[in-house]
Amino acid sequence: MKHNFFAGPAILPKEVLAKAGESAHLVPEEGLSILEMSHRGSFITNVMDQAVQTCKELLNVPDNYAILFLTGGASSQFYMTPMNILGTDQTAAYIDTGTWSTKAIKEAKLFGKVDVVASSADKNFNYIPTLGNIDGSKYRYLHYTSNNTIFGTQFADTPETDARLVCDMSSDIFSRPVDVSKHDIIYCGAQKNMGPAGTVLVIIKKDIVNKIDRVIPTMLNYETHIKKDSSFNTPPVFPIYVSMLTMQWVKSQGGVDAMAKMNAEKGKILYDELDRNALFKANVPEGSRSLMNVTFLLNDDSKNSAFLEMCDAANIVGIKGHRSVGGFRASIYNAMPKSSIEVLIDVMKEFERTHG
Repeated sequence: MKHNFFAGPAILPKEVLAKAGESAHLVPEEGLSILEMSHRGSFITNVMDQAVQTCKELLNVPDNYAILFLTGGASSQFYMTPMNILGTDQTAAYIDTGTWSTKAIKEAKLFGKVDVVASSADKNFNYIPTLGNIDGSKYRYLHYTSNNTIFGTQFADTPETDARLVCDMSSDIFSRPVDVSKHDIIYCGAQKNMGPAGTVLVIIKKDIVNKIDRVIPTMLNYETHIKKDSSFNTPPVFPIYVSMLTMQWVKSQGGVDAMAKMNAEKGKILYDELDRNALFKANVPEGSRSLMNVTFLLNDDSKNSAFLEMCDAANIVGIKGHRSVGGFRASIYNAMPKSSIEVLIDVMKEFERTHG
C-alpha cells in the first residue's frame, strides 16, 4: 500500500476511486461508459444537479448564490474574478500569503488597481499576517487564499472585514465549515481536496455580476455559466462526476463538521511529533499551521536524502517539499487516513533513533 502525501493531484477516497473506475468502464443502467455519454442526456444532467445539490448541503450555500463547475483550474479564477467584478477605476485589496495569492495579484492588476493590505513575504510566507483595520468601502473586494499548499499556512478563521470577500479555497474546501454568506465568491481547483484535475468549483453571489462597464468574452463571463447551469459548452463531465462522488463521500462521513474533527486529530498527532522530535522542526509557527499541508525541515538538511530513502522504503510517496521551502511536505487532505500519518510518524521516530 502506498501512503500518498502528494499535494495535488492528490489522494482520493478508495470508495470514490472504485465507483469512478466502474463508471469509466460501464454504467450498467445506461449501457455506456460515463466517458461516452452526452452532457445533455439525463444521466449527466442528473450528475450535475447532484453535484450542485450536495455542495449546497455540505456548505449551507444560500439560495442567492450560484454553484458553477468550470474549467481552467483555480488559476483561471485569478483573472476571471477581477475581469468580472473589478472596474478599471476601482481598487481591490489582496492578502499575499505566497505563490498562489501572488499570482492572483499579478492578474488582478490587468483589470484594476490593487492594494496589498497584508503580506508574509518578509519571512518567506511561513505565517498568516495580521490584517488590521481596513476601510472596506475603499475596496471592491478583499481576496485571500484560505490555505497555502506550498508554505503550509492556513487562515484559522475568515478575515474580519466589512469588504466583500473573495477566497481561493482550493486546498481546504470541505475540510471544515465555512460561512459562505460572508463571501461574494469562493473558488477552488478540484485536484487537492475535492476530486481530480479538470474542473474548478465557483460559488458566486448572483447579484455581483454585470456591475461593471467592460466587454467580457462569452466564456469568461460568469453570467454565461450561471444562465446555462455550467453547461454553456460541454463541461468536464468526468472530473465533475468524481467530485460529486467525493462530496457524497464527505456527506456520508458526517459532513464538514466531521471532517474538521478528523482533520484536527490528524494534524495534531503530526505536529506533536514535529515539536517533540529532536531532528525535525515545523516550518510554520503555531497559529498559522495548515491542517492540509504540513511543511517541515530537518535541522541538518544534509540528512534529507537519507530520510527520503527511509520514506520510500515505507511506501511513503509525495513527501518531498516544494522547492520554495525545501525539506518536506505532508499533504493530509480529507481522504488521508490517520493510519498513513501514523506510518510517517513511525518513520520519523525510527529516523531519530538511527540518525540522531
